[in-house]
Amino acid sequence: MVGLKPPEVPPPAAVKFVSAGMAGCIADLCTFPLDTAKVRLQIQGEVRIPRTVSSVEYRGVLGTLSTMVRTEGARSLYSGLAAGLQRQMSFASIRIGLYDSVKQLYTPKGAENAGMATRLLAGCTTGAVAVACAQPTDVVKVRFQASGAQWDSARRYSGTVDAYRTIAREEGVRGLWRGTLPNIARNAIINCGELVTYDLLKDALLRAQLMTDNVPCHFVAAFGAGFCATVVASPVDVVKTRYMNASPGQYRNALSCLLALLMQDGPAGLYKGFVPSFLRLGSWNVVMFVSYEQLQRLMVLARPALA
Repeated sequence: MVGLKPPEVPPPAAVKFVSAGMAGCIADLCTFPLDTAKVRLQIQGEVRIPRTVSSVEYRGVLGTLSTMVRTEGARSLYSGLAAGLQRQMSFASIRIGLYDSVKQLYTPKGAENAGMATRLLAGCTTGAVAVACAQPTDVVKVRFQASGAQWDSARRYSGTVDAYRTIAREEGVRGLWRGTLPNIARNAIINCGELVTYDLLKDALLRAQLMTDNVPCHFVAAFGAGFCATVVASPVDVVKTRYMNASPGQYRNALSCLLALLMQDGPAGLYKGFVPSFLRLGSWNVVMFVSYEQLQRLMVLARPALA
């Protein structure tokens, strides 16, 4: 796959859509334990109703992973994976697969290249639409990832389908869209941080002829995109995770969740789980973008043979 020749004609939107969903699933399979560790660190110390001190304490990325394996078994690292894969098939397909099409839509006629504002607008648009479609899968994923750290230590759901049904029955259909606004804010920021940064870095490397359009170039651009996305999105990500995982009535809204976090942990609380967030987003971006670029090329090369 490293030696695949870049297609002379840009892949059609359908190829990008499918490739993005598949690449998102591959990236999730590779990095899911880091995402779970991030969630556990983000909700640690959270004020709950009723107030209870958790008996499990997580320290750092490796400490969190080892504690989970010791106390809950190795399978806990992939708790919520089914919902995570469901999320990527809809979420990544829309926000990444449709980015270039939306960017072209917003690009003024006659312009040779899309400007920064156009790229940011396209990133915000596809990110917001993706959240609106995939929000229920994100809620279920977070609930499963956080389940081992619950104050009552009881399993909320027997499976993914049961989770969707139980949340809809006990919290109403609106419960499946809990935290939509902070999630839209988070993913608009992340989408811009990831896609726009990747887009700009890749263009800059190619224009300066420092690299060719192949795996090393994709790797460097993806790593930079993951770091930028983590820095700008971590505060919103912490609030989103806590709000999605909250018990009914724990917070009035996302703003009250933010205020409770600031009162309890101060501004530093907004960057809880930053290291696993970066390890996860950085590695996720590398795996996803490299897979995405290669899958596009494979599908384009395979089209004539399948026709």
